[in-house]
Amino acid sequence: MKYWILFLLFGVFIISCNKQIEDNNIEKENKIENKVVNMKLTSPAFEHNKEMPSEYTCDSNDLSPELNIEDIPKNAKSLVLIMDDPDAPMRTWDHWIVFNIGPNTKTINKGEEPNGIGGKNSWGRTGYGGPCPPSGTHRYFFKLYALDSTLSLEEGTSKNVIENAIEKHIIEKTELIGVYKRK
Repeated sequence: MKYWILFLLFGVFIISCNKQIEDNNIEKENKIENKVVNMKLTSPAFEHNKEMPSEYTCDSNDLSPELNIEDIPKNAKSLVLIMDDPDAPMRTWDHWIVFNIGPNTKTINKGEEPNGIGGKNSWGRTGYGGPCPPSGTHRYFFKLYALDSTLSLEEGTSKNVIENAIEKHIIEKTELIGVYKRK
């Protein structure tokens, strides 16, 4: 009988230890998540998850939209902007890639490239290339990363190489999603 009581008490002890470890892990995850939601990327041209005006697409002027950046971490050394379309038929289509953007950048003006180094988009060139979906509604992710360093990469570097280079240097990340369907 004594062994059953000891066995039961040992089981309760193990369960309570696991609960404490799980609570500590949740607390750590919440701290990480809270740290990542500070930086903001917005546009006066469209709201998050809303339709992008045709002015910013291949159906019109193909201008880059104005982007506004808030709450960049004070210890950021550079920013990286990647705009891509995961809904493209064959693979994710890269529309705009710029790295080594100055960490004091608050606005990327409409129709202008930010002060940084252009990465190669899926058209094989640098610079903005607006939405131009072959069919249906597509989502366009504007992803902004704050890094603890600058990148020693050349103009025209591919998104895959850039993403590998930033992996261990991301302080914060934010994104803005626009949607577009050709009329």
